[in-house]
Amino acid sequence: QVQLVETGGRLVQPGDSLTLSCVATGGFGRDFKVSWFRQAPGKDREYVGTFSWVDRRTWYADSVKGRFTASGDNAKNTVYLQMNSLKPEATAVYYCAAGRPILSARRKEAMYYYWGQGTQVTVSS
Repeated sequence: QVQLVETGGRLVQPGDSLTLSCVATGGFGRDFKVSWFRQAPGKDREYVGTFSWVDRRTWYADSVKGRFTASGDNAKNTVYLQMNSLKPEATAVYYCAAGRPILSARRKEAMYYYWGQGTQVTVSS
């Protein structure tokens, strides 16, 4: 059984950088994709980006492309989300999710087997 734990969320100022971590107890399947989603207050959860363990490729939502970077560390069973130039609209609970979605379905929450509990990121001056 895989359990995901996100850490790293905190209060930061606009323009700051922050790195979130998603650790998998029991390890990630090496054919898994790990995606990040976020849910802002009063809004639906939305897709942020995906990291593939198979070929280490990444994909991102247009709203974060060029500012967010997902990566993985095999030895630590951890996927990271590096977030730069943070804006107030990035304030949300960030979740990681793991599964084997086909690429075209990576944005669909139902495609993921495992979810973390979320970590709060607040961007405010």
